[in-house]
Amino acid sequence: MDIAELYHIAQQERDRRKSKRIRCCTAAGCQSSGSEAVKQALEEAIATAGLKKEVEVASVGCLRFCGRGPLVATDPDGMLYEEVTTADAVSIAASLQGETATAQPCDPHQPFFAGQMPIVLENSGQIDPERIEEYIAVGGYEPLYQALYEMTPAQVIEEITKSGLRGRGGGGYPTGLKWATVAKMPGEQKYVICNADEGDPGAFMDRSVLESDPHRVLEGMAIAGYAISANRGFIYVRAEYPLAIAHLNKAIQQAKKYGLLGSQIFESGFDFKIDIRIGAGAFVCGEETALIHSIEGGRGNPRPRPPYPAEAGLWGCPTLINNVETYANITPIIRRGADWYSQIGTEGSKGTKVFALTGQVKNTGLIEVPMGTTLHQIVAEMGGGASEGQVKAVQTGGPSGGCIPAEFFDTPVDYESLQRLGTMMGSGGMIIMDNSTSMVEIAQFYMDFCRGESCGKCVPCRAGTVQLHEMLTKIVNRQATLADIEQMEALCQMVKEMSLCGLGQSAPNPVLSTLRYFKDEYLALLQQD
Repeated sequence: MDIAELYHIAQQERDRRKSKRIRCCTAAGCQSSGSEAVKQALEEAIATAGLKKEVEVASVGCLRFCGRGPLVATDPDGMLYEEVTTADAVSIAASLQGETATAQPCDPHQPFFAGQMPIVLENSGQIDPERIEEYIAVGGYEPLYQALYEMTPAQVIEEITKSGLRGRGGGGYPTGLKWATVAKMPGEQKYVICNADEGDPGAFMDRSVLESDPHRVLEGMAIAGYAISANRGFIYVRAEYPLAIAHLNKAIQQAKKYGLLGSQIFESGFDFKIDIRIGAGAFVCGEETALIHSIEGGRGNPRPRPPYPAEAGLWGCPTLINNVETYANITPIIRRGADWYSQIGTEGSKGTKVFALTGQVKNTGLIEVPMGTTLHQIVAEMGGGASEGQVKAVQTGGPSGGCIPAEFFDTPVDYESLQRLGTMMGSGGMIIMDNSTSMVEIAQFYMDFCRGESCGKCVPCRAGTVQLHEMLTKIVNRQATLADIEQMEALCQMVKEMSLCGLGQSAPNPVLSTLRYFKDEYLALLQQD
């Protein structure tokens, strides 16, 4: 494969494209609502109407408005239909001939979409994730060629550094700095790992990217491999994501067939192989040292750091670990430049962030917004407010994060602002709660999750999360006193400061944040004299 061949494939695909297209979302969310049957009905309707020569029915990835699935879009008129059934197929097919469809239209210009800036999600819902040719037709793998032939590894790292991209897995560590650290480490063997072990309740950002645009992640990993002089990569993805795994496997096979992965990529001296490792669903394996142990075939237990994976990671070799969304940002940065990317977002948080907007809110689904967008814009405008009653709080960061009351919804969403409120960005879960929600029960739920997911290696997390859950249960059952709350706060600090890894260190956050902002709810549940 050389660049001329890549351009030829892209042109062939554009020439193949029919003048009219029906895009049917077959990502996991819409699949669960019956989108496969809808797609089959659309194909039959097109055939019956004699439109096969001019209309193509395509499976695409996530169209983002997940709570309204199955979703179907039509081109070139730009219509989007929600909650589509097989009975709507005939009218949607007829709409391409100028008739009015009886299917429920969805306004693509409403606030849910208007506030978004798709960079990571630019191809989601637009291309068939199972066809590499469609990815190539929208410029796929050109940034990899650009990196290999127009940039040195150091220049690639410098571009990522200048962009201001920070790790999207939750910690927000500067991506360019991490890459530079691994690149400087001695040793002939280095590894690139994609952490796709998305385990936060209510989070489905990484899953949707892998289902909708798998080649984007593969290409980002290959560019990272070139930058740090690694020839081997692993994607660690949980077994609960069968569609993402299937799409990744197919994408890897296609990329190898075209010479875009494997040996002598683009006829250069760069080799890069990617394998998939499937996790058994342990939340702790989202922690990088536990993930490494699992890839090596061991139990997913974290280990003390230092040494950090950048120095001694997979099989003791220097290892770069980023999550799905971080790698998905690499190709647009290489293609459009660090200066373009760094103009998006805030001074300390560049670019966009993908969130899974869920919970007691009218509009649920995937959103991608510039860093610095306020919680009010996300929850009240894009989310449409509470599905019933009033919005009470938003939970960010999953079990590692905290709950933010509505009074702070003017806060911009960036790393530092959320930390000041006692929560964190996390990987991107955003759960909305209305005024019917008990915040004490929310804290109890997350502590139950953390105690069940603790690996048990260190006592503060293993025993502390159990005791915290027992204390919260005691409060919920109205059996606690004020002394119990004071003891619980002290225990939270101990677990936070003494636990070995990020799971235990952040487990008390939902308790501490609800105590900080909703202490009256705790006090109302205490035993009365």
